[in-house]
Amino acid sequence: MTLSATLTTVLPTQSTQQALGYPSLFLLVLIGALVPVVPTGALVSSAAVVAFHQTAPFALALVFVTASAAAFLGDVTLYWLGRRGMKSKNGSRWLEAIRSRAPEERLAQAQAKLADHGTAVLVLSRLVPAGRIPVMLACLLAKWPMRRFARGNLPACLAWAVTYQLIGILGGSLFPEPWEGVVAAIALTVLVGAAPSVWRRVRGTRTA
Repeated sequence: MTLSATLTTVLPTQSTQQALGYPSLFLLVLIGALVPVVPTGALVSSAAVVAFHQTAPFALALVFVTASAAAFLGDVTLYWLGRRGMKSKNGSRWLEAIRSRAPEERLAQAQAKLADHGTAVLVLSRLVPAGRIPVMLACLLAKWPMRRFARGNLPACLAWAVTYQLIGILGGSLFPEPWEGVVAAIALTVLVGAAPSVWRRVRGTRTA
């Protein structure tokens, strides 16, 4: 048996990859929305690279739908848990987790922007690294009902999924091999995530 025949036998087919990949992507993005330590942006970009190199129709569309749906479900679930904690006298561990990831300075900025721009801030918060949780806490403190938060969060999740999918497509188009595109997409995602913090440090140094 030749090497190519052996690889064809051993490696999973595209249909098998999709059967395993999309549920895994959904679950990981959902967990990442609830526990903000999973690099969900890098996951979406990597999935977009793999989909870009596949011949299956609608592969990129399925990545977009899967990622945005998981992000939306995770966000509204976390917001619902936070609302329960706000109503409880003893709070909740979910509310404390949200508070612990929203420094006072970032929370004050989020509250001011939310008061000025309303639901439009949710879209920006999803695109800015570490911006989602302070804005979510600001919505909780402003006592936004679930329906209002969900209505503003839906376009935020769609914009987030499109942004990181485009990063993946860019990485996938630069290299012929999927793994090279994945590495490039992850590097671009890290660069995008690090840029705001670097910019804040530069501004702080200039101000000082």
